Amino acid sequence: MDKTAATLADQLLERHVQHELGALSGERLLADLRGEIGEIFKLCEKATLRDMVSPEQINAVIKRNVVDLEIHGGIPELAGEMAQKVRAAPVQKKTRLRDLISAAQVGEFVDEALTLRHQRERLVEHLIEHPLYQELVAELVYHGVVNYIYEENMFSKNVPGIAATMKLGKRMFNKAVPGLDVTLEKNLKAYIGRSLPFLVRQSQLYINGALTDDEIKDTVMAVWSIFEDRTLAELQENVGELELQEFVVLGYEFWQSFRKTGYFKGCYEAVVAHLFDKYGDEPLQALLEDMGVTQAMVETEVEAFAPPLFDELRRRGYLEQILRRRLESFYHSQVALDILGSGSGGEARQAGTQAATAKPAKTQTNKAQTAKARPTAKAASSSGAGNTKSAPARKAAAAKAESKPKAASKPKAKRAPKPKTD
Repeated sequence: MDKTAATLADQLLERHVQHELGALSGERLLADLRGEIGEIFKLCEKATLRDMVSPEQINAVIKRNVVDLEIHGGIPELAGEMAQKVRAAPVQKKTRLRDLISAAQVGEFVDEALTLRHQRERLVEHLIEHPLYQELVAELVYHGVVNYIYEENMFSKNVPGIAATMKLGKRMFNKAVPGLDVTLEKNLKAYIGRSLPFLVRQSQLYINGALTDDEIKDTVMAVWSIFEDRTLAELQENVGELELQEFVVLGYEFWQSFRKTGYFKGCYEAVVAHLFDKYGDEPLQALLEDMGVTQAMVETEVEAFAPPLFDELRRRGYLEQILRRRLESFYHSQVALDILGSGSGGEARQAGTQAATAKPAKTQTNKAQTAKARPTAKAASSSGAGNTKSAPARKAAAAKAESKPKAASKPKAKRAPKPKTD
């Protein structure tokens, strides 16, 4: 590895990291984020929902994270603890039921429910057909007849002592004929049982006739007037911590089984299919507008959370670490080192070429000077015997001779032009 290239790579990496750290703070960070949000919303004006994701991908996400995801025991435990904290919060004692929902809102809910008249009649029909209701009707009729015979008929009310006489007669008959009372009760219940279908049909007609819209609304509003001034804490008096925990557990167990049913799968697949039928080929901007998501809304939330988050990541050193991890792989790659090495090597080669070019010129100059000096040396050697000058004198004379300017060469005379002859 070229040491010069490696050094340049480390320097560039350091400068790049510091540049990015500076860009990910303060107003520069917010400006960059606003710009990116704007670009994303511009993209949403052209890209469709189907361009970005398919219905199969959405269904797969729901299946992995809603249906198949194992819910650990800590989740329902935490949910129970939170529910208990909410129940014990001081606000429960300060908040009345009417503070959460008004009488007008209750009336609107009742009016909407009253439009479901067919469903209401079917509900009454199913309740009346239930064996428990039929037993209730039979018991009520039986006790009503018995009480009327022995206590509430006009003879026992208007004739003094008749009620006591009838009770005495009952006891006398029971002594004379043991089991008579049981037989009477059995026969009476048998008669009521034979008459029960008629009684049930009559009760159904009565209920449907009596349950008019006005009657139902008046009844509901009367019940509301009893509870609207009570606080939430008063309404929860008989619900303790244990009962609340049990309800949370029941809800958790229900969800565990319900999410794996074919019904739930059919529901979420129908919702996803409708979403793509309506918005699949439309620009994403249409979906965002219908959901009420605007660019200003996104910018507001980003400005609220991004700066403190990035500041904390910088304080912990994580931001610098992630930048280095992403950039080091490039700056230390062979491609980057080759580019940096070719740049520094090119300058060295250029300097070497200039030196090589200058060296022959210098050599030629030295050769010329040597050739020029040889005749001088020869002349000096020929007259050396008669030359009585000292060495310093000779050097001074040679220097003086070299300093004299050379005589300019005479230019060649140009020939005169021949005269023209007529």
